[in-house]
Amino acid sequence: MFDIAAILNGWEYDPDDVTVRIIEGLDKKPKIQMRLDLGLLQMEYSGRPDGKRPHNCESLLEYYEQQREEHARDNGSADGFFLDPDDCSALRSEALQYYYRYLSLFHLKKYEAVERDTARNLRVFDFIKENAESEEDRYALEEYRPYVIMMNTRACALQLLEQSMGDAALERVEAGVERIKDFFNKVGHPRLALKCREYIILQDFADEIRENWKSNPIKILREKMQEAVDREDYESAAEIRDRIKRLQAKEE
Repeated sequence: MFDIAAILNGWEYDPDDVTVRIIEGLDKKPKIQMRLDLGLLQMEYSGRPDGKRPHNCESLLEYYEQQREEHARDNGSADGFFLDPDDCSALRSEALQYYYRYLSLFHLKKYEAVERDTARNLRVFDFIKENAESEEDRYALEEYRPYVIMMNTRACALQLLEQSMGDAALERVEAGVERIKDFFNKVGHPRLALKCREYIILQDFADEIRENWKSNPIKILREKMQEAVDREDYESAAEIRDRIKRLQAKEE
């Protein structure tokens, strides 16, 4: 009765790819299944991925947000509201559930739901950073922020491209690039942005949009390079120069 072999039969695990599908659950609602080497994960399409409602809230994040609001209402401000290490650990574990789901949704091209879940996890990052009692907890998730920004940006832009809104998609990607640059500026390492994998992915995505939606993407990049030179941002100028060379090579 509990053997899942029949479910897995004919659905092989691919270690080089994310293997996911959407099925209809016994409750007639859509479920996401992710194939793993020793079985599978099944997640709800909306709400908390495991279907639970902690403290009768959609998720722990909503519960702690309510707790903070009540504290502010009772005390006149949110000062004095803290998340202890157990609270932060529980929020991080919950965020991991949403990570698995938005990764699955991205491969299923459900970009609106990816935007929803990535925006939600960025909210978790902000909430923990603002309210964690210990400094270690406040910064425990920050290393993942560029990745989640990148996934959120791609999901937003891909929805716009599906609607043939190339200019708006390009604006969204460029805004995502600036968000990653701003992150590295705030942590005191602005030069690391240019080497960040997520930053490079978004820059390449922007170039791809320019190539497919703009009449002269190289001209636009040359203008951006000159702007970087004018403000004496020579590292950005050199990076844009390299992107121009890549585009020229593709055209040739």
